[in-house]
Amino acid sequence: MRKSIATVSISGSLTEKLDAVAEAGFDGVEIFENDLLGCPLPPERIRDRAAGLGLGIDLYQPFRDFEGVSPDRLAANLRRAELKFRTMERLGADTLLVCSNVTPDVAGDELAAEQLRLLADLAATHGIRIAYEALAWGRHVNEYLHAWRIVRMADHPALGTCLDSFHILSRGSDPGGIEALPGEKIFFLQLADAPVLAMDVLQWSRHYRCFPGQGGFDVTRLLAHVLRTGYAGPLSLEVFNDVFRQADTGRTAVDAMRSLIALEESVVQVLGAGSASEILDGGPPLPGPRPPGGFAFAELATRERDRLGTLLGALGFSRTGGHATKPVELWEQGGARILLNESVPGDPDTSVPGDPDTTLSAIGLESADPSASARRAQSLLSPVLPRDRAPREAALDAVAAPDGTQLFFCRSTPQDGADGPAHPDWRGDFSPAPPPADGLISHIDHVALSHPWHLFDEAVLFYRTVLGLRPHDSVEVADPYGLLRSRAMSNAAGTVRMALNIAHLGDGNLPRQHVALATDDIVAVAERLRDVPDVLLPIPDNYYDDLEARHDLGERRHRQLRALGLLYDTDGAGEFVHLYTTTVGRVFFEVVQRTGDYRGFGLPNTAVRLAAQHVPTSERGGRPSGPGR
Repeated sequence: MRKSIATVSISGSLTEKLDAVAEAGFDGVEIFENDLLGCPLPPERIRDRAAGLGLGIDLYQPFRDFEGVSPDRLAANLRRAELKFRTMERLGADTLLVCSNVTPDVAGDELAAEQLRLLADLAATHGIRIAYEALAWGRHVNEYLHAWRIVRMADHPALGTCLDSFHILSRGSDPGGIEALPGEKIFFLQLADAPVLAMDVLQWSRHYRCFPGQGGFDVTRLLAHVLRTGYAGPLSLEVFNDVFRQADTGRTAVDAMRSLIALEESVVQVLGAGSASEILDGGPPLPGPRPPGGFAFAELATRERDRLGTLLGALGFSRTGGHATKPVELWEQGGARILLNESVPGDPDTSVPGDPDTTLSAIGLESADPSASARRAQSLLSPVLPRDRAPREAALDAVAAPDGTQLFFCRSTPQDGADGPAHPDWRGDFSPAPPPADGLISHIDHVALSHPWHLFDEAVLFYRTVLGLRPHDSVEVADPYGLLRSRAMSNAAGTVRMALNIAHLGDGNLPRQHVALATDDIVAVAERLRDVPDVLLPIPDNYYDDLEARHDLGERRHRQLRALGLLYDTDGAGEFVHLYTTTVGRVFFEVVQRTGDYRGFGLPNTAVRLAAQHVPTSERGGRPSGPGR
């Protein structure tokens, strides 16, 4: 099906928006009236520019407060419509969106139908159709089935309805009723997702919409209902979002297209491949999602190799190899692998003030079929990054996550893949060294990545669609100098967990990054670290006083937690005990022990950790844990 987007969904001038939309691969646009009014080019030039870019102008919008009005207002509204129709002819747009009236003195259905019939008569003389939409805050009409009843009552070939997923789902309306509508009378479909919020629906709509897959609405099910009617028009995105209207135009357009590609894939799963392929009439299907099975490695770009080596050694890691051609060291313990790379520069688009000496620059993800994982990423508009490698080095494919972190698809054990011969073990690129001892650390439990504020929703969609990870609820945590927003993503087995963080801070700094290491004996790890200077993050005694009030763990265990700087959480299904190291550059380590079926991340302790990381050296008697956040 055709893919379209409203120009209000992205930033920039109208011409910039058209260029970005075409570059992202869209077939058409909805022209938002304000974008045209502010453009110095006449409508004919906009029409020609769009055509030259391969874009159709699928809708002109919005036309407001028309129906159910007094005779004198009707005359003025018809005059206003006539002038808009002339503009649309010049623009090359053949469908006008008419929103349900929001003014106080709107009359009933019969008058609304009669007046919309007059509007459709006038539109037809210009070769234009009217798509009538129920606004969720409409004064008299605010439900999509109500709007349809009026359209049916008017009974005019040039009058149909527009369905908008936000207006339907934000009111809690059942989208199943859509299937009662004849597909040929659905003149247009607008799609948007949104986080589930308890707030005024108008403000919710104007500021917090997002692309499908980024929020909490079931847009897939709604689209399935629409397609079952026989609707054959465009799938169009109409998103009002304060962040998107300030973000990079081209990047947002690509993110929008990624959301539609993934939405089509998800609706195929609902409708069935045969039925959906006939309806959507799309290209070849995407390579199926291949959620990673685990972490192969975490790579730190650093100019503080000695300090990190000391920290890793204290944690029980040993250096097990050096890369054959690059200044990269491999440190291992159990199944946990850390790479120290002394040559990787930071991403200038996501770096923080002060150019930190250490960042989490890359993550290796275990894939059953690395080549297929890379193909899926490319199909979802995440191109494989170019890499320099020697002839005998492993051909690892990597894509860039929204925060700039490189994600490598790889295997740590060679085996035949679905696409042919064995994919090489990436560790073969490192010179042989003594194998690591088992130690107390078993594997990487999770990683936390930080994002600029304007890339947070993009990151959620990226990890959900490209990697097939499941999003958890978004949470906010108070910080001494701002507010930390976080959303976890994980695979079904819980072997890959990522926490996506964003901090709202006045100085523009990003949150710290960290790598969490799993152990079955957190007490032994803490005892080993206790006597090593400048390794453990000091936790205030006030935390332990509160912990005793909240949880009765017995006097002996409380003394142990306090003495070793361990933090504690439980969710009823299990327990979580963890500790933090001090920060090097922007990176710190966490060591965690999960018991039972605990699946969280120690959220109640996050505010304490944030505050402790801000404590000045003079107040805690140790070296600072790193600049800024």
